[in-house]
Amino acid sequence: MNLIRGIHNIKKNHYGCVLTIGNFDGVHLGHQSLLLKLKKEGMKYNLPVMVMLFEPQTLELFNGKNAPARLTSLREKLKYLSEIGVDNVLCARFNRHLAMLPAYRFISDLLINKLGVKYLAIGNDFRFGAGGKGNFNLLKKASNKYNFNVDIIKTLYDGINKISSTAIRDALANDNLILAEYWLGRPFIISGRVIHGNKLGQELGFPTANINLCRRICPVKGIFIVKVQGVSLKPIYGVANIGICPTLKKIYHQRLEVHLFDININLYGRYIEVILIHKLRNERCFTSLDSLKKQISRDIIAAKQLLSMIK
Repeated sequence: MNLIRGIHNIKKNHYGCVLTIGNFDGVHLGHQSLLLKLKKEGMKYNLPVMVMLFEPQTLELFNGKNAPARLTSLREKLKYLSEIGVDNVLCARFNRHLAMLPAYRFISDLLINKLGVKYLAIGNDFRFGAGGKGNFNLLKKASNKYNFNVDIIKTLYDGINKISSTAIRDALANDNLILAEYWLGRPFIISGRVIHGNKLGQELGFPTANINLCRRICPVKGIFIVKVQGVSLKPIYGVANIGICPTLKKIYHQRLEVHLFDININLYGRYIEVILIHKLRNERCFTSLDSLKKQISRDIIAAKQLLSMIK
């Protein structure tokens, strides 16, 4: 899969494609359904499949700190899109200039002149252009003028519930990992590079791998049983803390710390995947580090007991 970093990096060889546009946060079953439709159209038109997504995500620009928590980082999105079989991803920098681009120019300048779109698939809530004035009706009119086809891909339901990034965030916020996994089509995974922390875990006798979350808001928080991939050929189990570590009172952004069971290995600089299995408890503020140490011991015992029953 080819990544095009920014509209300014679109080349002549990218001209001519079947396209979809969106944030694709989570690359969940609804997104996957749309992408499978797009792949079929790509074979029909004999053109590459392209996904246009935005960094930062649109609401992260408009809402700032009040933007929804992310289900996936850009790197995670790219991995899942590649696995589905997308040929090209155009990662457009979403800034005020792009947000204020009139809808008709978004179509003519970008979709037609730069990308040569022959088929466009969008979700039924897709809006674009200044003031969100661009919609399916405008695209339909433009398709007649510029000779391309456009389809709305209906929202996917699980029989009752709408499958969406918002619904998955809500499921995770309510600690329903099973429902989130069902809608994602995979377990909820947080991945990142291991960085140096404050060494407190090692001081307490429970060394942790600290994962760089790039200061994004995480949709889950608390203490979890986890399975970690990327350390060895086989997954390794452990417990993870996702949050602000309230006992320390000096952490101002969320972070992920993982204690792996029965292994002591230097992971600094390694990129690992942390799969959430079960939530043990919420974060708590302890009166002393000794109290925290005792609770970590209890968490590990509880995690190992549960794992012995579900493995």
